[in-house]
Amino acid sequence: MRKDTIVIREIEVKDNPKIAKAIREVLIEMGAPKVGTAYEDAALDCMTETYSDKKKAYFVVENGDDIIGGAGISPLDNHEGKVCELQKMYFMSEARGKGLGAEMMKTCLEFAKQAGFKQCYLETLPYMTDARKLYRKVGFKSLEKPMGNTGHYSCTVWMLKDL
Repeated sequence: MRKDTIVIREIEVKDNPKIAKAIREVLIEMGAPKVGTAYEDAALDCMTETYSDKKKAYFVVENGDDIIGGAGISPLDNHEGKVCELQKMYFMSEARGKGLGAEMMKTCLEFAKQAGFKQCYLETLPYMTDARKLYRKVGFKSLEKPMGNTGHYSCTVWMLKDL
């Protein structure tokens, strides 16, 4: 795979089944629980519709006809204030280690700022060490407890970044 053939862009309807499949494959590969994580989210099968509000966006990593990753921004569920959540950031194995995570973070956080959010929250699993390194590198700090209520009770690492 050549990096010059890879594009980060907003999701389109045709991408819905591809990104759902990619996210579920990554979660299985990582040994993530199927309950209490994004794996069981109904939104996975209708991402374009889920992220159609002006305060929401989902971006995919496209390589030719393949969707090899993605990430989104949405207001944090069950929380008041100008806090968004970085959601469903997953990359297929062939997309990892190429700097795409940093590019995706830049894209998502820029959208969040333009949408008027002041902080960005995320939840992850403790053994997703590479992801946590990236989050720390771009300025996310660990929290002692979760914010809002995302329903992802299996994700026990919570982080927040000022925008």
